[in-house]
This record gives sequence, structure tokens and C-alpha cells, in this order.
Amino acid sequence: MSTPSPAHKMAVTFARILRGAGVDVPLDSVIVFVGALSRVGLDNRDDVYWAAYSTLIRRHEDTSIFDRAFAVFWEQLIQIDDAEQIQETESVTLLVDSDDEQDDKSGADTIEDENTIALRFSSIETLREKDFAAYSESELREAEQFMTSLRLAGPPKRSLRLQQTNHSARRQDIRRTMRAALQNDREPIERFWREPSTRLRRLVVLLDVSGSMEPYARALLRFMHAAVVGRQRVEAFTLGTRLTRITKELANRDPDRALARTSAQVSDWSGGTRLGECLQNFNDNWGVGGMARGSIFVILSDGWDRGDPHALAAQMARLKRVAFRVIWVNPLKVSPGYAPLARGMAAAMPYIDDFVEGHSLEALRELTEVISRESNSSRRAVSHA
Repeated sequence: MSTPSPAHKMAVTFARILRGAGVDVPLDSVIVFVGALSRVGLDNRDDVYWAAYSTLIRRHEDTSIFDRAFAVFWEQLIQIDDAEQIQETESVTLLVDSDDEQDDKSGADTIEDENTIALRFSSIETLREKDFAAYSESELREAEQFMTSLRLAGPPKRSLRLQQTNHSARRQDIRRTMRAALQNDREPIERFWREPSTRLRRLVVLLDVSGSMEPYARALLRFMHAAVVGRQRVEAFTLGTRLTRITKELANRDPDRALARTSAQVSDWSGGTRLGECLQNFNDNWGVGGMARGSIFVILSDGWDRGDPHALAAQMARLKRVAFRVIWVNPLKVSPGYAPLARGMAAAMPYIDDFVEGHSLEALRELTEVISRESNSSRRAVSHA
């Protein structure tokens, strides 16, 4: 029997580490990894990293685990003078710190003994890519701390109000100019100017609370709470069989109280969905005349709808004409092979500027980048969705 090469030993050992950390690594991937290492060698960290990543990782959400495992394993590898001495790891220990513990144990990615590797993660690192549908109640509370750190700025909106400026503008500040002239024997020595001021664009968020969205609604509601208490000019609604405004309920800074008041206010949890009727209610009573005009409009929904798709399309068209940007967040978009074929989703697509995922903390972080983007990239974002 031939002696395994250093590349073979490393591939098998690192694959075992990943499996111990919960990453699915099939045997054929390990074989391909061995071949890749035979070509790139074991000397260059970047070469080994990309050889491992490209052959062993099949899901983006496993990237954070891979990065931590590789960092720990490479540290072990560079301490070995002879590659023949690579020891096959027998066990992997996953250590998850709370935020307080992490402060005390930063940099403590340690090897417990020669045959055991310990991988230390912060609690948020382990939740970042996790699907909201798999969250426990304690994980939801922990995730909201991350949500409150997200910045939902958005591009400014030109206001009708004028502000003083020190440079020449199209409008002269007659009052200040005359006041200065009176102080200088009525000679207008200096002219003053005013220009339009800017203000934060309103952010309007609608959350689908129907039965099909139940696995995600509880997490996305916490995201809405973080937005309402962390940003000015935010309006929040739920939609299912009816439209319910919940801005006031979510304004309480205590998340438990805010969510309890919201639950009491919303009467159609886990029911049906009539997106077209709910949007018509919004457009008629809130949106087209004021709240949606020039706003960043975000719909959190999987697009499943029992109503008339033509009615939904008509209301989306009305909304599109007045909103600055329309963003649709669909937690199902992350699914392999997903296509927006549900009746409601298909009807809404022509009127959406950005179609994004919303199944995890990382997806919400990416959503905040879309909201904060300066330009409106209509059609471009939808075309590749």
C-alpha cells in the first residue's frame, strides 16, 4: 500500500474539519481537492485557500465557517516543519461566544490537543447566514441587536424649504441682503443667497403576514422595529387580508413591548393574502397622495396571492409612478432554481426596481446597501433576478 502524499493528508484532514463544523463535504470533492493541491502545492496560503474553497464549498452560507476553519488549520500547518508530519484531526469542537465572552476571548482560536481543533465563533457569526425559518426565539432576540446596527440612510430628497448658503445660488435672500444694507447706510455691499435644503427620504415598509410568510414574518417584523426606532421618517404596515398601519406600535424602543402591541393590533396573522386589495387601500388612503411620493418603498413578501393579479399589477403601477424606488424583498429568492412564477410575484415584477433576498441577516445587510444607494437603478436590478 502506497504512503499518502502530504497533499492527500492535508485534503483528508481539512475535509474532516469542515465536516465536523457542519459543512457537507462529499468524497468526490475531497478527491478533486487532492488533485488541486498536487498542482498548486502547499507553500502559498492563497493558492491553498482557493483550491480548498473552489472544490469543497458548495453553499455561500458555509463561507464564514470555512474561513475560520481554514485560518485555524493553516496556523497549525505552518508550525509543522515537515509536511509528512501532518496529523489527521480526530475531532472538531465548535465554541460559540456571547458578545461579552468574545471581548474576553478574542483571538482564542486554539488547538485543544494534537488531535482536536477548536473553532471559536461569535454568536452573530453563526447566525449571519442562517435562514430565519430555522431561528429559535432566543436567536431572534440576539439577531435584533445586529439589525439595530444596520444603517438605513438612503439618498436625500430635495425639500421645498430654503436654507442659507454662502455661495451664489439661483435665489437671492432678499431679507438678509436688505438687513445688511440697512446696517451699512442702505448700501447693498453684500448679497446673500438661499438654496433648497435636503431631507431624508421617507422609508415605507410593508410586511406580508400571511400563512406562507409565517416562517419569516417574525424575524422581518423585528427588522421593521429596528428601522422604525433607528431612523427618522419610517412608516410600517402589515398586509394579509387587510392593511394595518403599525408605525405607532413599533415606535416603542423596548422590542418585546413593541412586538406585543403590534401582535394585538394586527388581526390577520397567518391568514390569506390579497396583495392587490391591500395595495389599493394603501394607495387610496395613504400613498399616492403623500406618503409614497418620493419615498423608498419596500415590500417584504413571497408573492403568493389569492387575489386578482391584474389588480395587483394596476396598484403596483400606481405606486411606481410616485415612489422614488420600489424594492421587493422575497425570502424564497435564495432557493436554488427559484423563478418569480407565483401569480402575485409575476404580476409585480415589471414595476420593481430591486428584487432581493430577505432570508437571513446577511441578506438584510445587503438590503440596507440597496436602500442606501444614491442612484435609482430601475430595470437593471430586476433583469438579473
